[in-house]
Amino acid sequence: MSARREWKCAIRHCFVISITDWRHALGSAWPRGFMPDATFSAMRQSIIDGAPDTASGLAQQAVSSGIAPIDAINQGFVVGMHDMGDQFARGQMYLPDMMASAEAMRAAMAVLDPELKKLGTERPMAGVVVLGTTKGDIHEIGKILVGTLLTAHGFRVHDLGVDVAGKKFAAKAQELQADIVGVSALLTTTMRNQKSVVEAIEKAGLRPQVKIMVGGAPVTRRWAEEIGADGYAKDAMSAVDLARQLMEQKTRAAVAEPV
Repeated sequence: MSARREWKCAIRHCFVISITDWRHALGSAWPRGFMPDATFSAMRQSIIDGAPDTASGLAQQAVSSGIAPIDAINQGFVVGMHDMGDQFARGQMYLPDMMASAEAMRAAMAVLDPELKKLGTERPMAGVVVLGTTKGDIHEIGKILVGTLLTAHGFRVHDLGVDVAGKKFAAKAQELQADIVGVSALLTTTMRNQKSVVEAIEKAGLRPQVKIMVGGAPVTRRWAEEIGADGYAKDAMSAVDLARQLMEQKTRAAVAEPV
């Protein structure tokens, strides 16, 4: 961890402790107009700082103080993930920072997801996505980031892992009635297998219902068009934007279909 990040995390840790101590001193009620904004801001910063312990602690604090888990997710942690993605796209943060933020997001969700289930509350689902790295390729850092960001933005994501054959993508997409299949490849020798995923989904008769997006270091928009994919994303935040666009296309197509 860099000295700058250690300093930021230390400040954030002290801030969280001070909020908790203040609440204990005043009783169960938070000061009117203070707690939600301050806590949501701390949640956002815990993601930007890539501080999983802080994020988890803030999530637990939200639960114990009566903040709705869905509000903690949408108004706190997701905002931080979005801000982190924007900074990454501008070159202000780097891959290790994004990985740390993803870990912090997972730590927060590990606390809040069970609370959502207890309350019988579900986040509005943006769509169902099947992700995987194509056959012959074992790289997955980018894919993990994409999955984390998609989950943060309301998508239900099933990650197949690495070295995944086209038939497995098609089978899982059919099983989950997936809206989108995302296929990563980090090598020029394996990106050709992205085409086999498109072919497998077509062979399974799923192509009218399933959108396909591809990504990875050697992948280009031209390659995506060549193999018949629906879109190409150059990084994790672009993948979220693309997934949203593809879902909008699906919605428009469904509305336009004759009854």
